[in-house]
Amino acid sequence: MSINNLRYGLIKPALDAHTLGINSAAELLRECGYDVLFADDSVAEAMNDYKHEVRRRLVVDWIRKKNINRLGLSYRLDQEDAVNMVGYLMEELKKERLLKFQGGQIEYIFFAGLPKACEQIEKEFDGLVKTFMGGESARETLLKMGVPESRIPGDIYEGSRHDEFLLQFGKEIIDSQDYLKYKPLDRSNYKEYGTREDTVVKRLDANLAGNFHPLMRAHVGPYYSSLSRIESVNEFISWAQELAKANYLDILSIGSSQLTQSNFGEDWEGKTNGGGVPINSPDEYRMIWEASRPLLVRTYAGTKNIPWLARMHEETINICWHALSFWWFNRIDERGPYDVYTNLKQHVETIRYIASTNKPFEANVSHHFAFRGADDVTYIVAAYLSAKLAKKLGIKTFILQNMLNTPRLTWGIQDLAKSRALLRLMKELEDNSFRVLLQPRAGLDYFKPDLYEARIQLAAVTALMDDIDPHNEASPPIIHVVSYSEASHLATPDVINESIQITQYSLQKYRELRRQGRIEDMSKNEDVKVREAELYQSARKIISAIEKYVKDPYSAEGFYRIFAAGFLPVPYLWKEVDEFRHAKNWHTKPVKGSVKVVDKEGRILSADEVAGIACSNLSDAEHNLNQRMMKSLDS
Repeated sequence: MSINNLRYGLIKPALDAHTLGINSAAELLRECGYDVLFADDSVAEAMNDYKHEVRRRLVVDWIRKKNINRLGLSYRLDQEDAVNMVGYLMEELKKERLLKFQGGQIEYIFFAGLPKACEQIEKEFDGLVKTFMGGESARETLLKMGVPESRIPGDIYEGSRHDEFLLQFGKEIIDSQDYLKYKPLDRSNYKEYGTREDTVVKRLDANLAGNFHPLMRAHVGPYYSSLSRIESVNEFISWAQELAKANYLDILSIGSSQLTQSNFGEDWEGKTNGGGVPINSPDEYRMIWEASRPLLVRTYAGTKNIPWLARMHEETINICWHALSFWWFNRIDERGPYDVYTNLKQHVETIRYIASTNKPFEANVSHHFAFRGADDVTYIVAAYLSAKLAKKLGIKTFILQNMLNTPRLTWGIQDLAKSRALLRLMKELEDNSFRVLLQPRAGLDYFKPDLYEARIQLAAVTALMDDIDPHNEASPPIIHVVSYSEASHLATPDVINESIQITQYSLQKYRELRRQGRIEDMSKNEDVKVREAELYQSARKIISAIEKYVKDPYSAEGFYRIFAAGFLPVPYLWKEVDEFRHAKNWHTKPVKGSVKVVDKEGRILSADEVAGIACSNLSDAEHNLNQRMMKSLDS
């Protein structure tokens, strides 16, 4: 069969809301000149009912009718369900003699899913199904999907060239094993170190002199369903002691459970913990603080009684900074009991309290938009709005969390452009009373389950972080270290410490290479400069429209109007979709390693067009807000 006549068919069962990966793969294939079809809603829903023969036949009829030659299935939910789904589909395809070795039309079958599901599928179908566990580069993805090297466009190669270089750098770091010789730093050069008077700003400023090494933050959250709640808390306390003793970590981020966030201090009988440390009393937090000396400590905000919990975190763990997510962690994503407006009001009240403590504040927002299909401009604008509101409410230090590799197939040069445009906007807010501290991190689904390859990726993404502001050795001041075992298993203290060793050693080694002129000076990269300017100008236009046309934009009511009118597109929103239909009613697609807003025909929309459409929805947003405010008064 001629390559030009090949057609890819991609199916995502309707149950699975994870769409970024399959959309990214489709766009890559189209850039290579292939015809790509997505299964329609009826086929996606039929895949939900794969155990029923009549529903499987509907899927097979679609494959035959559309003349699909290479079939892809994406399912990132239950492992057992995924294996059964592939098994039933394969049997149906064999029965209908549609596979190539039977003389049929399908030459390749692909499956993207959870690592254990992929491993089982590889084993069970003995190479008949090629699997994608996550972490594959754009080039790896295309080659694995049967695209010849000669067919891959030059701009994809060029766009991933820096990524390939960083991975080679990472491989050399890991293969040398020299990072294991990296020793913990002595941060105790100031009197408040490890005491109740210690703060992240004091620790950072005290260590800025000389050869600066960023502060290391890591998320730590062991939970074993076989243990009782108290046993699980005690396990975490022992981990905190171990991490404090090793002294690699600076900031212990407690990965508290969903129940800790939503039902703190209540009776949990009959409720599911859902993973994370099941802390349920102020005394348990106090025990954690004592065990973790001299680490700085922080934890998730609550999703109910949010201001009260912030005060409790201050009193018990001297929380080193607070983080809130404004539009998220409520009914819209099933992470909390409040509607969006109530959530926003509680967050504004909480930030006023945080400002009174003089503690830093982190807006945990941008990547939550990205998880739901938002474009790169929305990622930037959401962070800027959050920072400006925080400043207006009295916050003096803003922690700028910047999740790279999100979505996973984002090119490094696009990440650099997005990061620099974001940082440039944020720096415009700085003055004598407001400071921005960059805190980059790897993407949530960036790492491969293979631990050797994941270590390489961690070293590579560390170098990418340093390329954001390459000639400022005090940047980034804080790194959120995502442990290399993220895609494989829970990170234990040993894994966390090794991840910090990889991060700190890679950063210093990369800076040595830059000083020696042995790596590209990414501050001069023209592709990054052009994209940064485009993102900055587009974000500025959206922000200007918001500030001009949205009533009282920097308030709970203003943030509601902004979101409900659709200034921040989230096409993969799955809850509260009627109330926020204008936020959802957008299309985005990957474009050369970035994400852009497009119309139904795939044409890229300008920032002016996006702002114009959102402005036309402001009356609907106002109506929705009035309805919410009336319900709030009634309750």
